Amino acid sequence: MTTEHKTTTLWPYGIIAAIVLFAGYIIFFVTKAMRQDVDLVSKNYYEQEIAYQDHINTVGRTVAVGEVAITYKAEDQHILLQLPEGFQGQAVRGAVSFFRPSDEGLDFEVPLQLGRDQSQLLETDTLQQGLWKVRVNFSAGNEVYFAEKAISIK
Repeated sequence: MTTEHKTTTLWPYGIIAAIVLFAGYIIFFVTKAMRQDVDLVSKNYYEQEIAYQDHINTVGRTVAVGEVAITYKAEDQHILLQLPEGFQGQAVRGAVSFFRPSDEGLDFEVPLQLGRDQSQLLETDTLQQGLWKVRVNFSAGNEVYFAEKAISIK
């Protein structure tokens, strides 16, 4: 009688284990990605995209009239908003929006209240540190104007 030894190789089990581990790895990351909350910057993003050409026209009209100066003074904790001299003597109405790209819950708006020199001082001591976009929407006569500047509150 002869006794034969069967040699077993572990390669098939290793390959199967590697495929199963890889599939588990992919499934884990797919489920993690599917559970991720994806927020748009704005709730009505698509409507804003459709109206983008009107916005481009408004910005072009604002540039043609002159620069709307939005100056942040970190040491004084305020923003100075200055309209061009071309608006002197006109009834200007509008609003100043503070937009926080990282947290929409911090966004707010204040009315545009210009002084005799067509400027407004906005306090920033209550704003959180970080990037803010200051947007000025206003109208004079029958025309609408818009200016925007990104500032970093320190």
